[in-house]
Parts: sequence; C-alpha cells; structure tokens
Amino acid sequence: MTRTTDSQPDHQPDHQPDHEVAIIGGGFSGIGAAILLDKAGFDDYLMIEEGDGVGGAWHWNTYPGVAVDIPSFSYQFSFEQQAGWSRVYAPGRELKRYAEHCVDKYDVRRRTRFGTRVVSADFDDAADLWTLGTADGGTITARHVIGATGVLTQPKPPEIDGIYDFAGTVMHTARWDHDVDLTGKRVAIIGTGASAVQVIPSIAPDVAHLTVFQRTPIWCLPKLDTRLPLPARLAMRVPGAKAATRLASQTFVELTFPLAAHFHNLLPVAGVGERLGHAHLRAAVKDPEVREKLTPKYALGCKRPSFSNSYLQAFNRTNVHLETTSIERITPTGVVTTDGIEHEVDVLVLATGFKVFEKGNMPAFSVTGAGGTDLESWWEENRFQAYQGVSVPGFPNFFAILGPYGYNGSSYFNLIETQMAHIVRCLRQARRTGSTRVEVTAEANARYFESMLGRRKHQVFFQPSCSTANSYYFDANGDVPFRASTTLETMWTSSRFDLDDYRFEGAAS
Repeated sequence: MTRTTDSQPDHQPDHQPDHEVAIIGGGFSGIGAAILLDKAGFDDYLMIEEGDGVGGAWHWNTYPGVAVDIPSFSYQFSFEQQAGWSRVYAPGRELKRYAEHCVDKYDVRRRTRFGTRVVSADFDDAADLWTLGTADGGTITARHVIGATGVLTQPKPPEIDGIYDFAGTVMHTARWDHDVDLTGKRVAIIGTGASAVQVIPSIAPDVAHLTVFQRTPIWCLPKLDTRLPLPARLAMRVPGAKAATRLASQTFVELTFPLAAHFHNLLPVAGVGERLGHAHLRAAVKDPEVREKLTPKYALGCKRPSFSNSYLQAFNRTNVHLETTSIERITPTGVVTTDGIEHEVDVLVLATGFKVFEKGNMPAFSVTGAGGTDLESWWEENRFQAYQGVSVPGFPNFFAILGPYGYNGSSYFNLIETQMAHIVRCLRQARRTGSTRVEVTAEANARYFESMLGRRKHQVFFQPSCSTANSYYFDANGDVPFRASTTLETMWTSSRFDLDDYRFEGAAS
C-alpha cells in the first residue's frame, strides 16, 4: 500500500538522487541487471565496477586452464545465446569476450563507471535514497541499489604461519601473474578445489616439479567436453537448434546439482554420480596409494564437485607429488609439513578459494539500512537470510542478486534472470504507486526463511558425512544458504510472489 495523508505524502525527499538505480558490480550479475532494467524501461542506472573492465570473475581470473565448469550453452543469457563457443565448456577468455559483447550490444558501457570501489552504502530515511561512498572519497546517490558483487570475489589467503616470509613468488589463482615463467621451476600449489583442478594439469608439463598440498580430496567427475568444429557451430544457427541444445544442457545441469543436492533423499542421482566418480578415479590414477588419497570420504554434493579429464591423470606424472600431510608453516625457501619435512619450492600458488561468509564479504562494503541498522550485524544476530535471496527487512530499496537462499546451484545466468524478474516486479509496482520506498515485510521474510529450513531434511548437506568435507557452503551457524528449489520453481515464484509481501510507501515529490 502507499502511505499518504489526505493532503500530502509523509515522505518528502530532500533532493533527487543522481540515478534511479545503482548497480554495484560489473560482472555478469551487474551486466544482466543493467540489460534487464533497460528492457523493463528503467534506463536511469549506473553500473559501478572496481576493476578496469567488465566480466567479474572472468576479468580477474586468468590462470592457466581457466574455463567454465558447466556447459557453455547454459552459461549465457537466455536472451543472448551465442553460437560460436569453441568448446562445450568454454575457456575463460571466451567468457570475458562474451561479457564485452553484451555491454557493447546493449549499450551498458556508457552507463558504467570503472575503477570505482564502493566502500559504504547508507540509507537516508528522510529522503528514501541510498548514498554510496567510494574509496576515492566520492559519493553517488540512488533511489534503489542492486548488489551484484557476487560472493567468490575476494581471494582468501590460507592462515599458515610464515606465509609472508616466503622469499620466492607467491600468487593466488584469482590474481595470476603472467610475468612469472614457471618453466623449469619447483612449484607448490596449496588447495585442490575448483581452480586447482584446472591449474594443475595446465602447468604440470612445464614445471620441474609440482607438489600439490591437499587437505580434502575433491569429487572429480569426467567432463563431457569437446571442441566444437565449425560445422557444429554453423548448425547452431539453424532455427531451434540453440533452444534444443540449451534445453539438453539445462537438464544436465539440473540433474548434477539442484536435484542431486536438494532432493538427495528423494532421488538417487547423487549415488549414480558417486559411482561414476569412483570409476573415473580408478581408470585415471595408476598408483593405488595415490588413488586412495584422492578418494573423497564424504558424499557427492557436500562441497563443490568438479569435472575434468586431466586433473586426476596429472598425478601419474613423475614430476607431480600429492602431499596430504598437514602444513605446519611456510619458510623463506619452502613448505614444512607436520612430519618435519621441508618441501623446497621456487613458486607458491595459493588455490585456497575466496572469502564467503567471513566478515566484510557479504557484501564487501558496509551497508547501513533504516534506523542505522548494519546489515552484517543483522545477519550475525538473525542468521543469513533474505526473502527469495533478494531483500532483507529493514533495508528498503536494496536488492541482491546473490543473497542468502537465492541461488539453487543451477546456471548462474538462471539466477541473474530469476532475481531480476523479482526486482523488476518491485520497481514496476513502486513506479505504478508513486512509491519511493520498497521494503520486504518481516513476516514475508520469516515465512520464506522457515520454508527453506523446512526442506533441509531432503538436502545432501545435512547428512553426517558432510561434516568432514571442509566445505565453504556452510556458514558459522551450520546453515547452507542455498535456495532449496528446482530451477523451474525459482522462475515461477520469482515472477508470481505476492506483492503484498512488500510495503510500497512514500512519494517521489
């Protein structure tokens, strides 16, 4: 409803904002938000990006072997499908090129401010607008804010004694230094997560020796990857071909995560995947002792699995050593494990992932809502939660693409389009009613949160074996803030939620 008196609205903004909408982040979330705002008639937006180019993860991550980990046919906008992918799983440079294509085709670039890091967002209760503070001391005001910074953006160095004493080269996979030549070098890589799975087989043939320090083995499944020859790419231009290929790809993605993870107790998909993973491991690794070390002891889905046809095989090489003894400390010349052995290396590669639920990461800037409420503190007191992953009560006009319980594990592009359908519905209703303040009700948020918690009994994450997985999916409360829904359900509910779940108040003038 619109809150007014007989004579005039009780919200009188002191001034008009610089923009109707500010989008924080220039990755695919931000790009998709910008395009879909434009399509819906909201063209007064500014996309704010810390880096000097668009693409987000595909701008920052340029390590050897970087590629998408779901089929390219799913990893793209439904309204901008490409026919020219070189492989089923496109390499990172093609995703970066796709991002550049999108911002140019849809005229987003001229409404983007690069090299600008947002450090704070403060809501003005009297004016119903947000003031964004930037690292250079500037400010930007907007009626509405869309947080599109993602989660896996801030590299997380390992908490190991002496890491800053290492005299050689240290680099995180997310900030790869291409000036460093690894040829003939002794290299250590800490971590065996998704980026390590791609880096290890890419650099193993060039280095003198590669020591891989593993804490927890990763589930690695065969990758249905192949180069797409020109005839196949040309065939994709035939009417209906792209749609059919995308449908097959989406079905595969749905089976391998949303259904397997969220309906673990109802569908035997994970069991099939585990048998496939064990068979892949037996076929790929010759040494039975190494094979045993690479065998996960937790259920498939407890943490992010990977797909590769070369990662496991890399451990057959004579110059690759898998070390599972815990690291005690880093010295100027190498890595010392708890058995007292020092592994001397020239280059130390940190494949240790990103900050997720740590302070200062969700989001990576301070957010102060109505009445001076701090978002990070609110989540600390109430657990991570957001209505359909988009809105939090007490934070009017602030929407997230990747909020808690928003992402169901399907294609990230499905998430972007689904969340934007939700956000655009809110903005259109605000425009129809002349409202300057849009806020989800505490009741609607609580109802959604309880519905998500009620589905836990079917999810893979809450079975006993997941306690040994060391998964970043879990927050400090033991919650896993995924949206426990099929992709079709997320699309349906985001387009049809009850608008009375929000309060629309105030007036623009």
